[in-house]
Amino acid sequence: MLPQRMCVACRLRGDRGQLIRIVKPKDAPALIDNKGNASGRGAYICKSATCVEKAQKRRALNRALRCEIADSLYQQIHIIIDGGEQNGC
Repeated sequence: MLPQRMCVACRLRGDRGQLIRIVKPKDAPALIDNKGNASGRGAYICKSATCVEKAQKRRALNRALRCEIADSLYQQIHIIIDGGEQNGC
C-alpha cells in the first residue's frame, strides 16, 4: 500500500506519487521536491491547475508551510502540470 497524502487545496487524499510535494527547508525558500525526500516542512498539491489556483488564492501553501510562497513557485508548478499528466481534481 502506497502512502496517502492530502492536497492542501481540495483536501482529497491521493498516492504520494500522484501529488506534487512542496518543501520549505530550514533557512531557505520553499521549493518543489521532485524526489520526495528533501528535509523540511512539506505540503502536497494535486497535479491540477484548478488546485494550484485555489491554493494560491486561499494561500493554502503559505499556511501549510508557514512562510510566504513566491509567485514564481506557482509558475513552476504550472509548468510541471502542463508538461505532465492531469491528476486530482
